[in-house]
Amino acid sequence: MSTRPQRIVLAAALGVVALLALAPLLWMVSLSVMPGGEANRYPPRLLPSAVTLEHYRTLFSRLDMARYVLNSAFLATTVTLISVVINGAAGYAFAKFHFKGRDSLYRLLVGSLVIPGQVTMLPLFLMMKQLGLVNTYVGAMVPWLASIFGIFLVRQYALSIPDDLLDAARMDGAGEWQIFRRVVIPVIRPILLTLAVFTFMGAWNDFLWPLIVLSNDARYTLPVALANLSLEHVQDTELMMAGAVLTILPVMVVFIAMQRYYMSGITAGSVK
Repeated sequence: MSTRPQRIVLAAALGVVALLALAPLLWMVSLSVMPGGEANRYPPRLLPSAVTLEHYRTLFSRLDMARYVLNSAFLATTVTLISVVINGAAGYAFAKFHFKGRDSLYRLLVGSLVIPGQVTMLPLFLMMKQLGLVNTYVGAMVPWLASIFGIFLVRQYALSIPDDLLDAARMDGAGEWQIFRRVVIPVIRPILLTLAVFTFMGAWNDFLWPLIVLSNDARYTLPVALANLSLEHVQDTELMMAGAVLTILPVMVVFIAMQRYYMSGITAGSVK
C-alpha cells in the first residue's frame, strides 16, 4: 500500500496535469469575456481587465447564433435517440440471434472500420442527392443513425447476457421485442448510455458532413456557423472565443452529467 507522502505526491502530480489540460479552456473563457481588442494585445493577457458579456450578446442579437444552437441541439438529440435504438437492437441481434451469414456479415462490418469516413462521403452524398435529402436535416443525420462502432460496442456487452435468462423469458411467453425491451435493455443500459454520450458528442461536434450536405444558412449547425463566422470576424478574437465556448459548453455538460454511466460502460468488460 502506498504511503501518505506518496499519495500526496501522486495527487499533486495529477492536479498539475489536470490544470495543464484545463488551462486552454479556462483561457478561452477568459478571452471571451474581455473587452473588444484586449485579446490581441502584447504580451497576451490571462485575465480580463473588466468582465463583459457583450460578445455573447452580439452572437445572439446580431448573428442569430440561437438558431444554430437549436439546429445542433435538435440534430444531436434526435440522432442520439435513434442511434441508441438502432445500434442497441443490431448489437443485441448480432450477439444473441443465430442466422445464416451472421458471423461473416459481422466480420465484414468490423473490417470496414478501417475505412476512413471521408472516403465514404462522396458516394453517401450522391445517394442523398438521389433520395432528395441534400440540404435537409434527415440528410445530415444519416451517417450517425447506424454506427458500426456502436453495433460492435453493444454486441460485445450483450454477449455477457446469459442465454438462460432469455430462454426463461421465452418460456414465460414473452415475444422477442418484449424480451428486448423489458429484459435486455435494463441489462445493457450502461453501454447504451456510453454510446449515447459518444454519439451526442460526435454529432454535436461534426463539421465536415453538415458542411457538405447543408447549403442553406438557416439549417447550419453550430460548428459550421462558427467556421463561417471566423471568415467574417477573423480579427475579433473575443467574439470567436465566445462562439467556441458556446460550441463546447453543451458537450461538456452532457459528459459531466453522464460521467458515472460513461465510466461504468467503458470499464464493464474488465470486471465480471
